Amino acid sequence: MIFQRALRRELVSTAGAVFTTLFTITITVMLIKILGQAAGGKISSQDVVALIGFAALKYLSIILILTGFISVLAVVTRSYQDSEMVVWFSSGMSLTRWIAPVLSFGAPIIVLITALSFVVTPWANRKSAELKERFEKQNDISKVAPGKFQESSSADRIFFVEAVSGDATKVRNVFVNTVKDGRASVVVAKEGTIALDERGDKFLVMNQGRRYDGLPNQPDFRVMEFERYGVLVSRQSAALVGDTSARALSTTELLAGLQNHFNRGELLWRVSLPIMGLLLMLLAIPLSFVNPRGGRSANLLIALLLYVVYSNMVSVLQYAVQQQRMHLSVAWWPMHLVAVLLVLGLFSWRLLINSTYHPATLWGAVKRAYLFRKAGAK
Repeated sequence: MIFQRALRRELVSTAGAVFTTLFTITITVMLIKILGQAAGGKISSQDVVALIGFAALKYLSIILILTGFISVLAVVTRSYQDSEMVVWFSSGMSLTRWIAPVLSFGAPIIVLITALSFVVTPWANRKSAELKERFEKQNDISKVAPGKFQESSSADRIFFVEAVSGDATKVRNVFVNTVKDGRASVVVAKEGTIALDERGDKFLVMNQGRRYDGLPNQPDFRVMEFERYGVLVSRQSAALVGDTSARALSTTELLAGLQNHFNRGELLWRVSLPIMGLLLMLLAIPLSFVNPRGGRSANLLIALLLYVVYSNMVSVLQYAVQQQRMHLSVAWWPMHLVAVLLVLGLFSWRLLINSTYHPATLWGAVKRAYLFRKAGAK
């Protein structure tokens, strides 16, 4: 019990450090990516914090899987390096006695991964898609940052405004460049407002401006002055429907729509995450063996390679289900069975080595042989 409590404390402290590192790296990468999208006008600057939170929730299950795997690997490796495992085996204890404390440490992580995989991550995907879709369905003028050229969603119009009023419906010093059927049209005005017609279509109504059609060196070039001029911004659109892809569906909706091959592939991925987290933590116990006199880079590289292969093979099987090359009932279990056999094989190998070359047994044999030879010489 003393050993298990000490081991759990060390596992928890190591997991905290590993989780903080991985989570910080993930948030930093997501922050750079989302800020780049906001700067490019693909998302609203007001939604940056919410989108970062949803992105963190989407990757949290993977972070927890790596946290459990690396924590067990680091703690058991340290025990080998500090020769604590030599004492452990000399006391007649088996490597399998590490399974219970590791499982008690990993049980909350597996429960959390399951909740994230089946409930939280689909909700985060759905909310993230709704924010992006709401921004896409805004009128083009409300997306424009003052003092910056911005392309419209249809990619045929470029806006520039010097300032936007507080209600985001009035702009000052407007520039609009439109290219349609190979013909360019430039409109400049002192001010403009957003107006709706009887059908709900949005128009930018500009006042006191000029319109330039064509190129200045062409005979059909025209210059027109106007007091009031309207530009269609967007037509009446349907209500927000959110992301209806398989990743954003709740588990209940996913199970109800299993006739869809994309839904079957998504279900395979959700089921695989908690299984992967459990098997990787068990795999880390026999995989952590290092020679105390040598380095530990070899087993760390092997562990990293095994995780990459395991995760990628699950993704390959998910893709095969989505492409209707394999059925869900056939694709979901092979990689997990291979992982189970690998765990059993490594445990058997380490137990065999420890029983054959047990330090106490080996030292006793050497000592007895030395004493016999010494007695014979006399």
